[in-house]
Amino acid sequence: MASESGTLYLGVTNNLERRVCEHKSDLIEGFSKKYQCHRLVYFEEYEKIDQAIEREKQVKKWNRSKKESLINRINPGWKDLSW
Repeated sequence: MASESGTLYLGVTNNLERRVCEHKSDLIEGFSKKYQCHRLVYFEEYEKIDQAIEREKQVKKWNRSKKESLINRINPGWKDLSW
């Protein structure tokens, strides 16, 4: 998820549609609400939750530039993919 100013939020969920709605509605207190991360700009799907968690940990360790490169390969305009 990204804010209009480019702040990034990274997380794992078992229901992407529900989680995006929670972010857009600011239903969950925390980072994404504070920084208004309302646009789904990138996502990956995994069969098993442990794979998703491992990937989340990996990407969270990356610097900003590497995260931006990942997003730009799939979504260069950073359009909201939830619509």
